[in-house]
Amino acid sequence: MSTKAPFTELDIKTSDSGFYEGYSVPIALLSKGVMAALVIWALVWPANANGVLGSLNWQILGDFNAFYIIITGFFAFFLFVLAALPQTGKIRMGQPGEAPEFSNFSWFSMMFGAGLGVGLMVFATAEPLGLWGSNPVVVAGEVAGNTPEAVQSGFRYTFAHYGIHAWAIYVVTGLSLAYYAYTRGMPLTIRSALTPLFGRYINGFLGHIVDVLGIVATILGVSVTIGFGVSQFVDGVYAITGMEWIMDMGGEAPVPGTVGLITGLVIIMGLSIVSAVTGVDKGVKILSNLNLVLSVILLLTFVIFGSFLFAMTTYATALVDYIMHFVQISFGAWTPQDPAAFAAALPEAAKPLADDLIGGATNAWGSFDGFKSGLEGAAAELDDATLAAVYDAGNAGRQFGWQAGWTTFYWAWWIAFSPFVGLFLARISKGRTIREFIIGCVFAPTAVCFAWMTILGGTAIDMEISGVAEGAIIGASNTAKLFVTLEQIISGGFLSAITIMCVVLILTFLVTSADSGILVMNTIMSGGETQAGVKHRIVWGAILTAVMATLLIAGKTNGGADPMEALKSAMIIGALPFTMVMGLMCVSLIKALFNDYRRSQRSAAAAAAPAE
Repeated sequence: MSTKAPFTELDIKTSDSGFYEGYSVPIALLSKGVMAALVIWALVWPANANGVLGSLNWQILGDFNAFYIIITGFFAFFLFVLAALPQTGKIRMGQPGEAPEFSNFSWFSMMFGAGLGVGLMVFATAEPLGLWGSNPVVVAGEVAGNTPEAVQSGFRYTFAHYGIHAWAIYVVTGLSLAYYAYTRGMPLTIRSALTPLFGRYINGFLGHIVDVLGIVATILGVSVTIGFGVSQFVDGVYAITGMEWIMDMGGEAPVPGTVGLITGLVIIMGLSIVSAVTGVDKGVKILSNLNLVLSVILLLTFVIFGSFLFAMTTYATALVDYIMHFVQISFGAWTPQDPAAFAAALPEAAKPLADDLIGGATNAWGSFDGFKSGLEGAAAELDDATLAAVYDAGNAGRQFGWQAGWTTFYWAWWIAFSPFVGLFLARISKGRTIREFIIGCVFAPTAVCFAWMTILGGTAIDMEISGVAEGAIIGASNTAKLFVTLEQIISGGFLSAITIMCVVLILTFLVTSADSGILVMNTIMSGGETQAGVKHRIVWGAILTAVMATLLIAGKTNGGADPMEALKSAMIIGALPFTMVMGLMCVSLIKALFNDYRRSQRSAAAAAAPAE
């Protein structure tokens, strides 16, 4: 029985003339319309936009928490299998014998800069410190947060959030696109990855929707990344110059103010548009190489002056712990705790007070002492043993709240980021085998992220455990923690020089991420054309700037303390439909690889058959 030839006749109609010459008008208008509506909504009714987006965000996190956790675990194991199988691992994404387009150094530096560059700067110290204070083991009451006993579990989840799962999300999209583009000669766009499932139907409106979902997710994912980066950029400028007008000085610690954020955003996006206009072979490649060099200098600063011995000891134990808990991290999903189940688990004395107790007992961001101190009336009169049992009964609710608000937020963020990073990885990976692609884009950056987080974050934790920092690092805002940590390990002119270098590094990471995102959105809109026109790169840069600026302003309405809140909420909402697209990508790729293998076997058998 023969296997039909694969469908490759992808026909994305583009305009022959006018402003949209060479571009798909439906994709352009649909994606720009969605973004324009979001910008107008956030600009005219910022409080309403912030409130509605926040409500939808938590509704999605509640309803789809288990879905996000399980499908992300599936992505990781799916790639393990593809890399391990000889039938799939050795497939070259290109013509037989075709050499990779970029050197290994440039390939890795571009991958590093576009994938997690900004995240590693912002969260290098903030993530380990935050998880040292709060993680599922701490939430369960097994260890106390911010103690030596919590270090191992803190790094377990640091590795989980910035390791294999994060990069697997990117690579599922990137591998799908690269396979069809370079082995079947199809356009480098999102809909190509679904052709084995939908065939010619992907040429029509269905294909437009898939590509639009990719653009929307890209804009929102890149916006969150740049938003965090701009905040850290402003913190760095303040650390160098002391300019208070860019900061909000009203809280316990200075944080970037709205004026500072918008100013930093305009500067960064202006540079990003200029870089995007030069194209991937020039601007992105040059900046990516610079990023990697400066990153090595920063890492060496922490190796020499930081707590390197503490970091390496922690690295070894945390890596083993992470591997041992990998399956649980991948598939251990929690769902909202049913109030009736909570009440049924309470001691008899507490059952009548279930409604008064459930809020505090299931609060993932509190503690047992905080739970007790917040009780009133009859609930406050319960003895400690009963209250301990009540708190234990709320563990499932606390675990769900923590997972949905932290791990699932990250999975949604990486998924929203994946059309951008995935397409970009595909763009720079022509000539690589599937095994090379997975090892180079999953395992290599994972190892770098682990070392980076352990050395920088481990130094910050050691400074706090030893009492040297005296709470200064923990008390700083997330985006300022890196600079406060540097102040604990170096001083004088060297501190000033490294701080300036960090600001430059943040700036180049931001520009690299933004201009890569602009190029990717332009590629999708043009039906896979990687050398699309300059004017549309400028337009997408302006749209990206407008989305970030309006949502940052909206996030501060109604007394909001976090300007990123509206951006994060919009991103999680935009990520959900693309998560489903990614699931279909995996099914589609399985079908394509299986059928291509059958075809190759039949061709080999026919070639080996003796002539009659």
